[in-house]
Amino acid sequence: MRNTAIWTAALASAALVTAWGTAGTAAASPAAAAATTLVVATNGDDTAPGTLARPLKTVQRAVDLAKPGDVIAVRGGTYTLTDNITIATSGTASQPITLGAYQGERVVVDGERLPASHTPVGGSIPRAERGAIHQEASYWRISDLEIINGPYGVYCDGCNGNVFTRLSTHDNYESGFQLQGTSSNNLILNLDSYANRDPRKNGESADGLAVKEGSGAGNVVRGARLWNNVDDGFDAWKFTSPILIENTVAHGNGFNRWGFPDFAGDGNGFKLGGGSPAPAVAHTVRNSTAFKNAAHGLTDNGNPGALALSRNSTYGNQGTGFDVDTSGGKAVLAANLSVADARAAAVGPGTVASGNSWNLGGTWNASSVLSTDPAPLTGSRAADGSLPSAPSFLVPRNGAAVGARF
Repeated sequence: MRNTAIWTAALASAALVTAWGTAGTAAASPAAAAATTLVVATNGDDTAPGTLARPLKTVQRAVDLAKPGDVIAVRGGTYTLTDNITIATSGTASQPITLGAYQGERVVVDGERLPASHTPVGGSIPRAERGAIHQEASYWRISDLEIINGPYGVYCDGCNGNVFTRLSTHDNYESGFQLQGTSSNNLILNLDSYANRDPRKNGESADGLAVKEGSGAGNVVRGARLWNNVDDGFDAWKFTSPILIENTVAHGNGFNRWGFPDFAGDGNGFKLGGGSPAPAVAHTVRNSTAFKNAAHGLTDNGNPGALALSRNSTYGNQGTGFDVDTSGGKAVLAANLSVADARAAAVGPGTVASGNSWNLGGTWNASSVLSTDPAPLTGSRAADGSLPSAPSFLVPRNGAAVGARF
C-alpha cells in the first residue's frame, strides 16, 4: 500500500521530515523520539489512550491532544463530521505535528452533515465554520486524506511552515483548498482538487485551489491537478506576495455542470491576481498546463506585477491561452506553448515575450503536437503521489523547446 514505509518510519520516530526543494533525511532528536503517536479509528473511543490496540474515535480528539512532534495516524474509513476539524495548536519548525492516513489506508473526511455545507443562496459561511478542516496553526504535516462535501475542503488562515501532501479535496461546497490571511512558507504538494462548487454563489467562487486575500512569502504549489471546478482551477485573488506554481495541471474549469441559475463561474485555468485595484505581484508559473477551460488558460486578471511564465502549455481553452496584458512591460513570458486556444496570447506593450510558440510563427494546432490526449496525465498518480508520466502530451512534433514536459 502506498506510503507504508513513510508511516512505518513516522510511527517509529514520531517525526516526518520534509524539505521544500528536495527529499531529505534527518536523525530524530531526543525530543522527537519522545513524541507520541495517536491512532484514530472509526471503531475507537475518545476516552481511549490512542494506541493501535485502543485507538481514539475522532480526528478532533487527536488534534486536541497533539503537541509538537506528535504523529496522528488515522485508520481507514469514512469520518462523518458533525462539527469541523479545527486545528489551532501549532507545532514547531523542528517538531512539526503530523496528521495522515495510517500506512496508506483510505481515509475519507465527509462534511456533508456540517450545517455550513448547506448555506443558502446569498448566505455567508461564518469564519470558524469554513472548511471540513479549519486550520489556524503552523508547522503541521498533513497528508493522504480525502476531504469531501465540506464548506471548503481545507481552509487555512494565518498558517505558516506547513506541508500539505497528497490530499484529495473534491465535491466540496466551496473551494477545495483555500489558503489565506498572513500565511507564509507553505508547501502544497501533489494535491488533487476537483468538482468543487458553491450553490450559495451560483458558481462565483469555488476554485480547486485558492491562495487569496492575504500575504506571505515562500508559498509553493507543486504537482497539483485542479479540474472540473465551478470557478477557476487556481485563484490568487488579492494575494499580495509572490507564489511559485510548478508542474501543475488545470483543466475543465468554469462549466455549469450543476445547473446553477444565474451562473457566475469564471473558468480560468490559472487566475494570477485580481482586486480593485489588483495588487502588483510577481507570481511564477513554470512547467504547468491549462487545457479546455471555459475562459483563459493563464490570466493576469488585472495583476500589473512582474509575472514570470515559462515553459507552460495551453490547449483548447475557450478564451486566450496566455492573457497577460496588464503588466505594463513587467511580465516575462518565455518558451510557452499555445495550441488551438481561441487566441494564443494577449501580451501588453513592452512585455518581454520570447521563444513562445506565437513568436516562432507557423500554425499551432492539434496536428502540431505528438498528442492532445490528456489521459496519461489525468490517470493514476505514481506510488509516491507524483504526477504520472505523459511524455507525448502537447509536445511539439518539430522538436521546438516550448511548453511543459510531464
